[in-house]
Amino acid sequence: MAKRIAVVGAGVSGLTSIKACLEEGLEPTCFEQSNEIGGLWRFTETLEEGRASIYHSVVTNTSKEMTCFSDFPMPEHFPNFLHNSKFLQYLHLYAKHFDLLKYIKFKTTVLRIEKSQDYSTSGQWTVVTEKHGKQEFFIFDAVMICTGHQNEAYTPLEDFRGFEKFKGNYFHSRNYKGPEEFVGKSVLIIGMGNSAADIAAEICRKAKKVFISTRNGSWVMSRVDDNGYPWDTVFHTRFRNMIQNSVPWFLLQWMIEKKMNQWFDHENYGLVPKNRSLLKEPVFNDDLPSRILCGAVTVKPSIKEFTETSAIFEDGSIEENVDIVIFATGYNVAYPFVDKSVIEVVDNRIPLYKHVFPIHLEKPTLALIGLIQPLGSIMPTSELQARWATRVFKGLSSLPSVSTMVADTNQRNERRIKRFGTSRNQSIQTDFIEYLDELAVELGSKPKVFPLLLRDPQLAMRIFFGPCSPFQYRLMGPGKWAGARDAIFTQKERIIKPTKTRVVGNSPSYNQFFLLKISGIIVVLATIFLISTN
Repeated sequence: MAKRIAVVGAGVSGLTSIKACLEEGLEPTCFEQSNEIGGLWRFTETLEEGRASIYHSVVTNTSKEMTCFSDFPMPEHFPNFLHNSKFLQYLHLYAKHFDLLKYIKFKTTVLRIEKSQDYSTSGQWTVVTEKHGKQEFFIFDAVMICTGHQNEAYTPLEDFRGFEKFKGNYFHSRNYKGPEEFVGKSVLIIGMGNSAADIAAEICRKAKKVFISTRNGSWVMSRVDDNGYPWDTVFHTRFRNMIQNSVPWFLLQWMIEKKMNQWFDHENYGLVPKNRSLLKEPVFNDDLPSRILCGAVTVKPSIKEFTETSAIFEDGSIEENVDIVIFATGYNVAYPFVDKSVIEVVDNRIPLYKHVFPIHLEKPTLALIGLIQPLGSIMPTSELQARWATRVFKGLSSLPSVSTMVADTNQRNERRIKRFGTSRNQSIQTDFIEYLDELAVELGSKPKVFPLLLRDPQLAMRIFFGPCSPFQYRLMGPGKWAGARDAIFTQKERIIKPTKTRVVGNSPSYNQFFLLKISGIIVVLATIFLISTN
């Protein structure tokens, strides 16, 4: 009999987990507490307890070619960066194409997940659910938890002296839906992540004043990169990744700072990161620098103290008559339906082997999918995690000893702190291409560039110099997709299709530009090699 797998949540990670189970001949049952798929990406006018929430204007920060599932490209007419409604449409297309909906039990809340009585021998789990007030008990051979990490708001009121005196309104950014209620208001936003920047840039057109208070600052990037291409199709290439991993640390920091300040000087805008040596995730916002330049948004340092109506900042400045404070301060990693003996949160993270498997469980039959913040899209990351986890469940892949997993997890955490810092908001941060390749090695689906040079040099060149898109992980190994090569060769056309809506005369094709660019790179590399050997 096929092993029965419980999938908790029908968002991005849940849907790809269902599909991964089906690819391996497993029998998934997905529990979704709402009445629709989409998870975080399903916008609702009101806040729903226990699930992630977004505001009406949310747009993806990663482009469609880097964000799609590896065997289901987004339609070519879709914009490169998608409004949440468009992204939800894509998820519906994906679920329909692979016939996933029939495996989902909607309006069903998971109350508890606990080891079965014979767990030590069977590895099975008891899952307790509730629907319309009625509880049910299920036994599953394995569990995939796919509820993300943006369900429980972190609002550190105690960190702000005098806040108990403040008479204005306050709430967490999770509660924000749109700018209408801020007309004529003086608003203070605490935090400097994507939500803080989005909200500030949006409400400043309605509000009287908008201030952003940031302790550490942040690099701010545009979604538009070289030659107008989406930032991640330029930034996330194997060639660029190789260069970044080859240069000394101080030189890499200099390169990153130079790149980040290419758009505008962050120091002049009060945004420069306090610790520039860290490779923290940048903020993506095309409007914020302009709003600061126009005086609609003002960046302030940390808050020293609140009074009944004012905020006093560390530099001694005071902003009077603050009406509303918005805490864009992140989220707690929380899984209240799982006993602490199974997964315990420490410093806002859970010790997991390769960010997937709890390291102290006797049996590798529980996986957390999507509990990660890669420096890139979550979609291919969750997908590879799910593909690997299902093969472990099936016995086609095995985990190392506990001591090996503990050592790997500790080393990974030390590397994370060195690269990204100790901030709780970076507790689950990781690199992008390196981590995808690491998972792909476990699967046997990592593309092998050098052997490809002999068999298919054009494909090898595109894999190495072009965007490291999800299709690369369907070229070989388990789950190989016959359309992967074509998807790689046509991705630039899909990028250009929704923007090139007016054509003037005859312009050179992208392929001509691509070949010229590659030829130039080869000449440069050959020159460097000749110089170094003489």
